[in-house]
Amino acid sequence: MTRNNDDDAVRAAVREHYASTAKDGAAVPTAKEPKDACCAPSCCGGTSSASLQMGYSSQDLANVPQGADLGLGCGNPQAMASLVPGETVLDLGAGAGFDSFLAAHRVGPDGRVIGVDMTAEMVAKARSNAVRAGYENVDFRLGEIEHLPVADSSVDVIMSNCVINLSPEKEAVFREAFRVLKPGGRLAISDVVATARLPEALASSIAALAGCIAGAALIDELKEMLAAAGFSEIEIATSEQSADFIRDWLPGSGAENFVVSAIIQAVKAR
Repeated sequence: MTRNNDDDAVRAAVREHYASTAKDGAAVPTAKEPKDACCAPSCCGGTSSASLQMGYSSQDLANVPQGADLGLGCGNPQAMASLVPGETVLDLGAGAGFDSFLAAHRVGPDGRVIGVDMTAEMVAKARSNAVRAGYENVDFRLGEIEHLPVADSSVDVIMSNCVINLSPEKEAVFREAFRVLKPGGRLAISDVVATARLPEALASSIAALAGCIAGAALIDELKEMLAAAGFSEIEIATSEQSADFIRDWLPGSGAENFVVSAIIQAVKAR
């Protein structure tokens, strides 16, 4: 399949943004984006307070290696994943490993966690965190979520935290998710979804894209994509309270009037 040049430009912008975040521990502006661009309030404050606002507990923060929590989410997929010991979990857009490490605790030594990220700097940071903290059941891989470096029917649960909205090929992401899930496997995704069509100023903004706003798809469109990929039992539950932190991502843009955080769940039938 021939890749779209516009899609590649989107990936390059997102990769540059999060490579800077991996290096510096907070979102850093590039030539193409203003200072405010960020996928969580952490770039303007502390990552711990941001993660607590997203629904994580103080115990969660204490259970991960220092440097793993960059505060780059929009919710807590762990709360809905219902992980059990022995499961294999795939974390899409794993970043520095925050959700992957939390999942590793839940699945235990007999379970396994695979974290995939397209940013080499993030993968290197996550691997370093894993080695330093002695995690032996976590594997971080460099790759795009549209082309997963994961075997067919090998995963019990797929988690993701505010990453799929960044993809210009969401249909491909869901097809890949369906491919790698075992029959009966499930999705537990926290992401930003659109409640109305974004105005052109937001939809075409690189800052809004890297800040998890411009790439948000409408709820009905996401349901159609998931169904087309083969998923059933599709549920998308929005959080109206998320306006409180989305407002801080691009202050003055009115983004909170067009997007909300949501938990997306679906199942690959047996």
